[in-house]
Amino acid sequence: MKISIILPAKNEAEGLRRTLPAIAGVLPEVEVIVVDDGSTDETAEVARAAGARVLSSPYSMGNGAAIKRGARAATGEVLVFMDADGQHDPAHIPMLLARLDEGYDMVVGARDGSGQASVGRGLANGLYNRLASWMTGHEIKDLTSGFRVAKAERFREFLHLLPNGFSYPTTSTMAFFRSAYPVDYVPVDVGRRVGTASHIRPVRDGLRFLLIIFRIATLFSPLKLFLPASLSFLLAGAGHYLFTYLTMGRFTNMSALLLSAAVIVFLIGLVSEQITSLTYLSAQGNRRQE
Repeated sequence: MKISIILPAKNEAEGLRRTLPAIAGVLPEVEVIVVDDGSTDETAEVARAAGARVLSSPYSMGNGAAIKRGARAATGEVLVFMDADGQHDPAHIPMLLARLDEGYDMVVGARDGSGQASVGRGLANGLYNRLASWMTGHEIKDLTSGFRVAKAERFREFLHLLPNGFSYPTTSTMAFFRSAYPVDYVPVDVGRRVGTASHIRPVRDGLRFLLIIFRIATLFSPLKLFLPASLSFLLAGAGHYLFTYLTMGRFTNMSALLLSAAVIVFLIGLVSEQITSLTYLSAQGNRRQE
């Protein structure tokens, strides 16, 4: 089974000086691809000197874009994704790969609380995990971990869904779960990053993570979103009607509006669910033909 390790890197020369030799020490024969996302330091030179295959971009296109470029270029049957900043220990890779042999299509290295960059980030990731778990119906232990292994054929099915920026882990995790591809989590220790500060902006990218969760949930299971919204309108309309009937003995326009909104939102959810099912069946048919 051929393995390709993909490392998106933007100004990560210092991190690569530590990470690439560590990878060679654990898995000396694997294909290592460093996707240089418009770096202004020696990222590309350090990667080439260590024997890695380098895909360079003339300007920064984002972490997700780097992941997509690396996944398309990789020749391995299994893809390993990890950060280039030295946080992920290559010694954990064999442990993740072993879980693939047990029937999983993707295995994620899950951080504990000590592996979070800050308390705020840890609380935010906990919220994302719970929300995504509800959306998919499966427990998600670390939605935003960038340390994961996946079968190449499965992962490439969702390349068109991955955003160019953050967060490819969020999109790929939810897509795998909603497509009934088994996902497992393995606890891993995470070290301190080397070099420049994280490129993630907590507020801006936090909102993007939430939008990605809702977008993927809408794509794979629209009723997960539309049904609660419809029930909210229904309860609000029924409650308003009860209040106005008891106090004024009448059925108001607001009650009619809220109840109508409940029906409309529910019907939109049903139609979206049918479109999603048809689209997914069509995509499966195209993959079988290929």
